[in-house]
Amino acid sequence: MRRSRLITLAVTTLSVAALGLAPGTASGSAACGALFDDFHYASHTDGLLAQHGWQVRSGGGGPGVAGARWAPEGITFPTSDGDKVLQLASATDGTPAGTTQTEITQPGRRFFEGTYAARIRFSDAPSSGPDGDRINQTFFTISPLRYDNDPIYSELDFSEYLPNGGWGEAGPVNFQTSWHTYTPDPWYAENKSDSQRRSIDGWHSVAATVSDGHVRYYIDGALVADHDRGGPFDVYPRQDMSLNFNQWFIDLTQHAGGMSTYLEQVDWVYYAKNEVLSPQVAAERAASYRASGVRFTDGTGGC
Repeated sequence: MRRSRLITLAVTTLSVAALGLAPGTASGSAACGALFDDFHYASHTDGLLAQHGWQVRSGGGGPGVAGARWAPEGITFPTSDGDKVLQLASATDGTPAGTTQTEITQPGRRFFEGTYAARIRFSDAPSSGPDGDRINQTFFTISPLRYDNDPIYSELDFSEYLPNGGWGEAGPVNFQTSWHTYTPDPWYAENKSDSQRRSIDGWHSVAATVSDGHVRYYIDGALVADHDRGGPFDVYPRQDMSLNFNQWFIDLTQHAGGMSTYLEQVDWVYYAKNEVLSPQVAAERAASYRASGVRFTDGTGGC
């Protein structure tokens, strides 16, 4: 998150036969150790969110603009192409007090090795207002930093998309970063990072596998980075992490006036615990849940 660089992977959603399950349920080996959510919720106050392990962030704090607010009301669930999606709307008028950022998280730290996938809509331009702000649209896992240079800190940034650049980079650019540790002030970071300097505006599926000392990142089924334990920093995660989506402003220096609102949307998210899947198979698993009427399942607590 912060100055991290990460990878997004687009995975094609495959059409598969229904599993024959009752709507809203999951069973068998496909459900064992897996989390899947199709984001069928009414609003950020829907009680099902908490029941399903989600927490919508409020208040202040980093990352992003100091003095900005994390706005629960920016988390909505509109219909896109006939299906509900998670939408993160972040806005700014160029001032910290007039800036809202958005985040939704699975704070229960039970995400480690296995396969991660999500279908995400990234945006090159705001839905309203002037363009140009340095916005960061993300999907990642993370553990707490207990203290500076924490030796077991773990973070995997599957996608940090900067349509208008930032961190000294011109946009659009998409980063994938695996972390060893960092110190926030003065800034010092130990990580491995790759990037794609091109637009990924629109719908993409993002995926990664974590296994045998390698974190492999994919975009649309193509391998774009492989971070291993070699070199000066061992960036393979060392502990369980939370699962997160957020959208925040790196700074406000490029704001052109008025109020600008940026959107990030998520169609679905899938995690297969301790199981290495190709991006195509991960998307196939998600498609099979949807075809069966399964809107949410969580078997990450064990089999």
